[in-house]
Amino acid sequence: MEIKIGVQHTPREIVLESGQSAEEVESRVSDALSGASKLLTLTDVNGRRVLVPADRVAYVELGRPTARRVGFGAG
Repeated sequence: MEIKIGVQHTPREIVLESGQSAEEVESRVSDALSGASKLLTLTDVNGRRVLVPADRVAYVELGRPTARRVGFGAG
């Protein structure tokens, strides 16, 4: 699933591909925005962790789960 995170005072958004479920990501975002956690912590498909200060999150956009593409097709 593709996740886009807008960060306040930053012109570019953070984009990552995650293997986490939409419910898990939504739960982590809710915890961070409610103040239960000071960091929004997500993990991408390669195992890298993305940490964003919760008070700097402007928005989080969750994309649809994507099927893994195989081959050299254009679409």
